[in-house]
Amino acid sequence: MATKQPADRSGATRRAFLSASAVTAAAVPFLTGSARAAATGPALVTQQPDTELRHLINQIDPDRIQAVIEKLVSFGTRHTASSQTDPVRGIGAATNWVFEQMQGFAAASGGNMTVQKQTFVQPVSSNIPVPTTITNVIATLQGTANPARYYVVTGHLDSRVTDVLNFTSDAPGADDDGSGVAVVLELARLFATSQFPGTLVFATVAGEEQGLYGSAFMAAQMAAAGNDVQGMFSNDIVGSSQSFDDFPPEPHTLRLFVEGVPTAATASQVATIKTVGGENDGATHQLARFVTEVAPFNLTKMNIRVIWRRDRYLRGSDHISFQQHSYPAARFTQARENFDHEHQDTQVVGGVQFGDLIEYVDFDYTARTAAVNAAAVWALATNPGTPKDLQIHTTPPPTLAGTNLTTLSWNANPEPDLAGYEVVMRETTEADWTSAIDVGNVTSVTLDISKDNVQFGLRAIDTAGHRSPVAFPQVAA
Repeated sequence: MATKQPADRSGATRRAFLSASAVTAAAVPFLTGSARAAATGPALVTQQPDTELRHLINQIDPDRIQAVIEKLVSFGTRHTASSQTDPVRGIGAATNWVFEQMQGFAAASGGNMTVQKQTFVQPVSSNIPVPTTITNVIATLQGTANPARYYVVTGHLDSRVTDVLNFTSDAPGADDDGSGVAVVLELARLFATSQFPGTLVFATVAGEEQGLYGSAFMAAQMAAAGNDVQGMFSNDIVGSSQSFDDFPPEPHTLRLFVEGVPTAATASQVATIKTVGGENDGATHQLARFVTEVAPFNLTKMNIRVIWRRDRYLRGSDHISFQQHSYPAARFTQARENFDHEHQDTQVVGGVQFGDLIEYVDFDYTARTAAVNAAAVWALATNPGTPKDLQIHTTPPPTLAGTNLTTLSWNANPEPDLAGYEVVMRETTEADWTSAIDVGNVTSVTLDISKDNVQFGLRAIDTAGHRSPVAFPQVAA
């Protein structure tokens, strides 16, 4: 394919061309550039939501979300160290109820969804004074892709009050994190009757308030099994559209926290990131860029506010457990918190109500949060997987100190309906990718565009026009 040079641009035209391995691909567009401007190919194609996705989002039910949170609150406390055996109060009763709900959803899946209790004993640790049984409830909707690729959505089941070791007082945990659990259950219910190339994992994890113990175990188990987790979202405190502190409500804003320098990066990798200016191009950044594209306001009624920070200032949630295994993982959370209603004993002090009570949860807002998650995981599981082993080659010709050419290579995607790939580009100061070059169904390309001036990435495209998250190149050895 080819495009004409824009009429309002000046300067020498740079020719982008395919390497020898790509000779059979379609012609690459002509690009224009100058010493200051990035090469500009065709603008990125905006992906349109599938009709089936719109139908699924329309089925998200705020009343069911309300019923779930009410049920979770009714267990009195869901503290990690609370009773495992009481049939109506404590973390054990709550876990059993969630497991039963997941099993009910799986019954409608035609065998594609399986549910398990993932139980382990956490030894004495920070905020765990005695060995404690912790149970995650995991529903897995098996995909058709081979090899399998995984996309994980979590909410944490446990709750707490002011004293993190107090496991006897009522800890309603309506927003933190009954809202996240309600999102997970609603997604499991709606997705159970479908199947996708990607495998979807809907999980409630425990031990979060004591130190992310449940998610740490889950992520470690997935890493040990060699699971290719290409995206993970923690939904933690996603239920309130306002903070009840005289700050204006933000009923249509959802924050998405993404790490900068990858949590699991080695010292050598960090040094390379600094050298190439890749601080804003880790896999989690690419995941966030993908989410903002596939979950637009006109579909979800939410504006996604991406924040380039691993989590709120000096704080954390279950996505960090997955980041520690180099998985791209991010956290959804409401626009603003009120700390009178978070990690507090339920009481009135000086006329001020404290406690994480259900009266502060907006069920319609929580449903919109579910819509954002649904749009994200639908597209991730439907679209091609993120390209693997993308490398940028820097070795110049033997007699030269460098080269203005940029050569990229990657492994072929396994999807049977793969149409090809796009090289995406942006100025180093741009927050998101701005242009793309269709390079065809190849596994390497050489472009007459200097790697010194722009950032490059690669995404796969299938025959239906679905596009993968972008892969950012590593420096070839």
